[in-house]
Amino acid sequence: MKKIVMLCVPPGQGVDVLGPIEAFGMASRILEETSGHRGYEIELVTSSSDLLIPTINGIGITAHKHYWRVRGEVDTLLIAGGAGARGPSDPAVLAWLRKMAKQTRRVCSVCTGAFLLANTGLLNGKRATTHWKYVESFAHAHPGVSWDPNPIWVQDGNIYTSAGGSAGMDLALALIEEDYGSALALAVARRMVIFLRRPGSQAQFSVALSAQAAERKGLQELQVWIAENLAKDLSVEVLAERAAMSDRNFARVFALELGITPAHYVEQARIEAARTQLTSTDDSVEKIASRCGFSSAELLRRCFVRYFKIAPSQYRKHFRMPAAQEREEASEGIAHLGSG
Repeated sequence: MKKIVMLCVPPGQGVDVLGPIEAFGMASRILEETSGHRGYEIELVTSSSDLLIPTINGIGITAHKHYWRVRGEVDTLLIAGGAGARGPSDPAVLAWLRKMAKQTRRVCSVCTGAFLLANTGLLNGKRATTHWKYVESFAHAHPGVSWDPNPIWVQDGNIYTSAGGSAGMDLALALIEEDYGSALALAVARRMVIFLRRPGSQAQFSVALSAQAAERKGLQELQVWIAENLAKDLSVEVLAERAAMSDRNFARVFALELGITPAHYVEQARIEAARTQLTSTDDSVEKIASRCGFSSAELLRRCFVRYFKIAPSQYRKHFRMPAAQEREEASEGIAHLGSG
């Protein structure tokens, strides 16, 4: 079995601790049901002498042991986020993390656990991410780290960092896939009823959330209408007419309230929809381009390369298991992992 050790310095963030642990635990249960052996041994450790980890929601979590009592070979070390991780660091904890980093195959942080990891010096010269809210303050405290506020998780060598909340589960799925393949990661996602393999490059926010919140109800409704009508003419003239405003006044108000021009907003909404369809359907790039409002597959390709530095076909190949491969694995009896 691969030993997973998660460190949480109290107080912690409940989802940062339990989300990834549940994903690894589910992977072990599925492997035991199908092959008779468990894939992971999981230990939750803490710096608290009484092993109690208080969380922001008022619920306490009891760790298995104190971090100094970890013994044996550790495959993966995870650092959970929370107020304890982003507060002043205990030198003994930092020393232990540096020691463990030399002995483990990979070191990962969830949310603001990246700050504790950065305090060890292990992130110096590396690219990393964390919860968008803390990127600016973390960058000020650790200028030697290349902080990227956009991705949901980042890998640089054997160090992985992830954004907040559910991003820890996205990272866990990626690690499970790395260890045991796509079929098991798919089975875990199905059992947990979560979106499979949200790629690390995916932004922490959708375009609608990234834009500033519109105060005008008319613009709020227009944002919804845009998302539901991407294949239509979404020129400034059309949008202004729908918002019952002059073209000039609409463009000014839209940019003022949402912090982005109408044309840029529409383009990002179309790119976001195309990216989702590339990873969730077998439709051709041409069909996806048309459905998302691009005049041609070539225009979609150019936009995709500009935004993600990769062609749509390459993105699909990298982030989605082809249906043909799924069918082949199903015929070999792997697909049954997702049942139940």
